[in-house]
Amino acid sequence: MIELDDDRARLDVARVHGWLASSYWSPGIDRALVERAIAGSHCLGAYRDGEQVGYARAITDHATFAWIADVWIDVPARGQGLGRRMVGWFVDHPRFAGIRRIALVTADAHGVYAALGFHPPLRPDRYMERLSADAAAMLRMAP
Repeated sequence: MIELDDDRARLDVARVHGWLASSYWSPGIDRALVERAIAGSHCLGAYRDGEQVGYARAITDHATFAWIADVWIDVPARGQGLGRRMVGWFVDHPRFAGIRRIALVTADAHGVYAALGFHPPLRPDRYMERLSADAAAMLRMAP
């Protein structure tokens, strides 16, 4: 059985850093930046027999907005619905009750999150973003 826990002290930061540094959205990310992101977020770990097998975080004010980010499942634990379960944990958690907008970005898991009620923005013409030069360059090179 896989346990979900938002106790930040349980996170295996070295493992989380390794996962994120190998991801398509933050390749080579510095560990210090991962640590800052953890410190400023509501984090969730997934654990099997005490070993961390998943990670996700929400950047949120716990009142009106949350951004789900860095959902990662270790390769041997994939294909079991854990990513959806972790995002669902945030959606269903009492501290997130009443939040008007929960957002996320994905390149390849639209169906996973659609089952939880996520959909493309209703008013995409209103969304804007400001990217760092590094992030813009990375996105321009991505397929």
